[in-house]
Amino acid sequence: MRASSGIGSSQLRSPSGGPFSISRNRVYFPGKVSFCRAKFAESGVDGLSISLRVVPPSLLAAEKEEAKAVLSLFLKKQGLSNAVAARTINKSELFIDHLVSRLHSVHKSRYLVGRELTTLEIRDALIPYLETLFEEHGDILVDVVENFPNQPDKEISEAAVSSSSSSSSSSSNPTLDSKRTRAMARVTEVGPAGELPPNILYLLELGLELDQIKAMTRRFPAFPYYSLEGKIMPVVQFLLDLGVPKSGIPIILYKRPQLCGVSLSENIIPTMAFLENLGVDKKQWAKVIHRFPAFLTYSRQKVKATVDFLKEMGLSSESIGKVLTRCPNIISYSVEDKLRPTAEYFRSLGVDVAILLHRSPPTFGLSIEANIKPITEFFLEKGFGIDEVRTMISRYGPLYTFSLAESLEPKWEFFLTMDYPRTELVKFPQYFGYSLEERIKPRCAIVRESGVRLLLNQVLSLSESEFVKALKRKMKKMHDGKS
Repeated sequence: MRASSGIGSSQLRSPSGGPFSISRNRVYFPGKVSFCRAKFAESGVDGLSISLRVVPPSLLAAEKEEAKAVLSLFLKKQGLSNAVAARTINKSELFIDHLVSRLHSVHKSRYLVGRELTTLEIRDALIPYLETLFEEHGDILVDVVENFPNQPDKEISEAAVSSSSSSSSSSSNPTLDSKRTRAMARVTEVGPAGELPPNILYLLELGLELDQIKAMTRRFPAFPYYSLEGKIMPVVQFLLDLGVPKSGIPIILYKRPQLCGVSLSENIIPTMAFLENLGVDKKQWAKVIHRFPAFLTYSRQKVKATVDFLKEMGLSSESIGKVLTRCPNIISYSVEDKLRPTAEYFRSLGVDVAILLHRSPPTFGLSIEANIKPITEFFLEKGFGIDEVRTMISRYGPLYTFSLAESLEPKWEFFLTMDYPRTELVKFPQYFGYSLEERIKPRCAIVRESGVRLLLNQVLSLSESEFVKALKRKMKKMHDGKS
């Protein structure tokens, strides 16, 4: 992977005749993995050798902290105490490295143009993967994380978990446990000829592994009872007809087995027609479902509630279609608990909520208290007026999706060394979307050495070739002025 922020010494020379140079850091992670093959297949990672190039140490450290925070939050959501989650994080350095390497494999294109991942993008990349691991390994996930990349002895680990949890077994749901036990037995039930059930054989031929089917059954016990001809095959054919590649179907079914239980004629197709009438591009359904397989399993009422809210906020049907295509998981956000309070907050700042929803729907998935308010307070403390904050968020919707501690604060500190007025950030808040180490610092170093001055947006937003041309023009103008 090559950095796009650097300019070769053969392309540009300083006024003194010496070449400009940019140091490039290379970091390599061994990504040897002996399990979780399906998860790597999803992202195109072979699981054997993941090389992370052109990743400066400071950016890598920030991403590792973000990965730790996501893992810690996930573990606590599974019922671990703060102390146990912290101990697990401290013992899981190799797994944290593995999570970071996954980020780089999933978002290769972002690094090629020197753009930093937002907190939401990191969360969206890692949480589904952690959920997949939890579904596969259940209560021994902590052992998996701590022993990575070696697979723990599953029988011993499960025995230990069973022993430690026996005292609390009375709190479990006997009916659900019984259903799950019968469903799990059905998955591996052998017929008279020694073969597995037809629906299981079909899923195996499709590309799912038996352990994956078991994991799907543990969280959704009805799945192995679905008719092959009446439920599973029609859904698979339907996905193929939409343009989903056959290789992508196993992960869709794995993430959302409930899809096979939803009626095509009564639910899925009418919902799709409803959304297409709003402007969802029918050619994009394959991408939409791949991004968020649960999309078509929500009730028509839930979808309509979200659509009605977007209309209420002032979005046109065309804009709603684009929002749902780009960010289908907005359907999963509660209108009253998440979307409306966030809209009211930004409206209180004077922001045009319709424009913000259109440009950055993921912003509405953030916590107001934990993410949004602290960023507003940060800019106010730095001397920006509320009208300037409003202008910045209006010009750059994703502004609030970046980590305050790991992204906004370091970039602000560096900005103070750049000899630009604060108003440059109001004009060009996209500054905060570029990688500090891969784009901002190298470009600024070149501009300083050239002895000329460019607008902040010229320094960062121009392509490499256009950046070189802009510098040469400025240097020539400065030289002609001195002649």
